[in-house]
Amino acid sequence: MNQESVIIPCPNCSTKNRVPGDRLGDKPICAKCRTPLMPEDFSDHPVPATDGTFADVVLSSPIPVVVDCWAPWCAPCHMVAPILDQLASEYAGRVKIVKLNVDENPMTASQYSTQSIPTLLFFAGGKLVERLIGALPRAEIERHVLALL
Repeated sequence: MNQESVIIPCPNCSTKNRVPGDRLGDKPICAKCRTPLMPEDFSDHPVPATDGTFADVVLSSPIPVVVDCWAPWCAPCHMVAPILDQLASEYAGRVKIVKLNVDENPMTASQYSTQSIPTLLFFAGGKLVERLIGALPRAEIERHVLALL
């Protein structure tokens, strides 16, 4: 994706902006009205999602997304969280990291057959392309993140 351009519509004026893939991390703005283009897609930290926002936050994202299906009581989930925080920072603008609390959002968890946590769901172009289950080491998670690019 680094060499390809992405078309991002402005959330303010709807102008379609072509952004080179290697410039997504630069927090692009609209060429016409100067509004930041989809700032949540360029976050350097995990973004929360709910049953109500999942389609907008994940499925409509112009960049690949990693969804962390977790719960507050899950100790292995807390082991994976710092890894995802680091990856969100390092791959900001190229991959979006999203957190989905499965206890508070059972519809989405069920839709994607999340039976064990932590589960990482990898999306590209709004489609589920990969699933990792369990608390895995950073190198293994990062290998799958890089495969999205």
